[in-house]
Amino acid sequence: MSGFEPFAELDTRYSDESATARPWSAAADLLTTAELYWLSTVRPDGRPHVTPLIGVWADGALHFCTDASERKALNLATNPEVVLTTGNNTLSEGLDVMVEGPAERVRDEDRLRRLAAAWESKYGPDWHFDVRDGAFLNGGRTALVFEVLPRTVFGFGKGAPYSQTRWRFS
Repeated sequence: MSGFEPFAELDTRYSDESATARPWSAAADLLTTAELYWLSTVRPDGRPHVTPLIGVWADGALHFCTDASERKALNLATNPEVVLTTGNNTLSEGLDVMVEGPAERVRDEDRLRRLAAAWESKYGPDWHFDVRDGAFLNGGRTALVFEVLPRTVFGFGKGAPYSQTRWRFS
């Protein structure tokens, strides 16, 4: 998706009169630099589940990892649809971004090695992963890696002017 620019539209119902749609670069920059994301999944019985996690934006997708026995992995086994959220915890400044789409397992070991290098570059040596059998390995633990290719991304601009931008991906 390098160089890809999704279609942006301003939702005037939730935006100041002077607001314009935010450029995709603002959302992509936030997705790249954010340290923490919130993952929302759905349990098999339909109840929501939300958890904080770290991740990497690469190749036009947001990536995260989890142990196969964790609640989020169990939820993804029955329903791959997720929302990943990041931003800041203020009302009058900044940008919050929500990524909607299906989470799909990444198994290609060359790609996993590139992602492992991106994790370590972003989060430091404590987050070094080896790659084996289509997964990350760290400290004797295995982590499955997932990518979320965005279907829709929402951006909420806070402060003057307040805005809601939707970026649509085909």
